[in-house]
Amino acid sequence: MQLEPRLIDVDVPDDPQGVVLVLHGGAARRAAMAVSPTQLSVVRMIPIARRVARRGRGRLAVYRLLNSQRGWDTEHTPVDDAHWALDRIAEQLGRALPACLVGHSLGGRAALLAANHTAVRSVVALAPWVYPTDLPRGADDRRFLIVHGDGDRVARAERSAEVARALGRRADVGYVTIEGGKHAMLRHHAAFDGLAAEFAATTLLGEPAGDVLGRIEAGEAWVAV
Repeated sequence: MQLEPRLIDVDVPDDPQGVVLVLHGGAARRAAMAVSPTQLSVVRMIPIARRVARRGRGRLAVYRLLNSQRGWDTEHTPVDDAHWALDRIAEQLGRALPACLVGHSLGGRAALLAANHTAVRSVVALAPWVYPTDLPRGADDRRFLIVHGDGDRVARAERSAEVARALGRRADVGYVTIEGGKHAMLRHHAAFDGLAAEFAATTLLGEPAGDVLGRIEAGEAWVAV
């Protein structure tokens, strides 16, 4: 059975100025298992997508992507699904708009690696499950924000910090540590959600940055909150 990705409209205004694509995580359970709209890794991204849409104030087209299958298959990865979604969005809107990718866990990994798509201007990786070698090629002019809780026992913050350091040698990267934050982003969800929404609005719409992102823009690349 051939599994296909699915694109879900969250908020698509008539004349958007930018696009935000929200990517879920979720480990594989068995080979070629379809993504369920009700699995926790998918549902977890709904409030984040809504927070981004509210912050966009009718100027951002916000979508959620359901990957073609669970986990990370080496033959067809979530990066392929993200690229497909960005192309599909451009077709739907009738033009290519600057895009921000927002992903959690394996979705954070996909967001980082999909940054080489021509539409992408910025990436938010929330508690990304990554390898230190997960560095996008041809994305030096993108802006990146990695947000990771120091209480995460699923995705190691040390690995995302390694990625941030390596990527920061050639791109604009900010790293925020959420003190006490865990992988599910539940207890400190307002910090995770808020930073994702703010970064999307700042990088796509030119809105002024708040305290945390303002510190990063001022040159303090590593911030703990």
